[in-house]
Amino acid sequence: MSRKVRRIVLIAGILGAAVALSVLLSMSRKEPPKKPVESIAMLVEVVELEPVDARFPVRSQGTVQPRTETVLSAEISGAIVEISQKFVAGGVFGANEILMRIDPSNYEVAVSQAEALLRQRQIEYSGAKKLRSQGYRAESELASAAAALATAQADVVRAKRNFERTFIRLPYEGMVRTKEVDLGQFVNQGTRLGVTFATDYAEIRLPLTDRDLAFVDLPYAAEITVTGESRGPDVVLSALQRGRLVEWPALIVRSEGVVDESSRVTYAVARIDDPYALDSDQVPIPMGTFVTASIDGVAMQGLLRVPRHALHGSDQLLFVDSENRLRIRSVSIVRADSEYAYISSGAEAGERVILTALESPINGMAVRTADDANESREDTVAAKGDEEQP
Repeated sequence: MSRKVRRIVLIAGILGAAVALSVLLSMSRKEPPKKPVESIAMLVEVVELEPVDARFPVRSQGTVQPRTETVLSAEISGAIVEISQKFVAGGVFGANEILMRIDPSNYEVAVSQAEALLRQRQIEYSGAKKLRSQGYRAESELASAAAALATAQADVVRAKRNFERTFIRLPYEGMVRTKEVDLGQFVNQGTRLGVTFATDYAEIRLPLTDRDLAFVDLPYAAEITVTGESRGPDVVLSALQRGRLVEWPALIVRSEGVVDESSRVTYAVARIDDPYALDSDQVPIPMGTFVTASIDGVAMQGLLRVPRHALHGSDQLLFVDSENRLRIRSVSIVRADSEYAYISSGAEAGERVILTALESPINGMAVRTADDANESREDTVAAKGDEEQP
């Protein structure tokens, strides 16, 4: 046998021995135990629903307006002979304080003439009455004298009233908005003199939508007193003044009782006392100030509160049932703010709501909660401890 043939036989023998050994080893090896494939459920954070009592403030806006504003007009003719130093735009005056005087000369003379004529008519009536009692005068003559006396009395009242009208004054404490005449100017009856307004309190008309009305206890018309007002919820007014936010306490005193046809809102009227701080230490709130109002809402009991970010869409929540399955359900949201949403129906106290953001939640999918994960970890640790014991 040649050397080349021996080499080939040797190589073939080595390969055959290797193949035989590999077959024997594979036949003698035991198969590894098969473990069932476990599907790992998604771990989510949940919160348990608990009933809470809540009070929801209602927001609105409005402009501060005077409760009484008067356009002053002359009731008689004459020249302006006196003007108070307070009768300027922004001037503050007291009740019945003289703001202006029209020349009273002609009206003083008219009073004197009317009083003199009254004395004459009184004497004539007395004489006619005496003569009538003696039978020297007819009944018609006595009646004529009585009528003349009554006319003279009315003329005295009219003359004195016109004299009083030379004084321009108002029955309330107030402020001058505009001054439209000046000293020496002649005015006729009806000439506009200026505009004033009362400063004892101011009013703010606050528009409320139908949804807002569900959270505000406005006074009903039957509750309004003879003064035209009733006590409603408290209000906090706020506005920027000189670069800082200032707040004032106010009170809802009435509602206007009608729905605005164009905007479909109802106006509540809030009152703030002493807006110019004439008798208090509060910061003045000038007329015309645009304010934001926070109205105390009614208290609601037994609502369920969840974090706002737990909502999916406008009214859906993700629940976890007793079998750790995800359930998508719609609920009734009473109110929602930047932090929480409040539920009135569609959920029960004690139910678990998912807080974790899920991109594509599927109804019925299995989930795990943090409590479940902790329990599973504790069971694993306990099992390992049992195995380590001899």
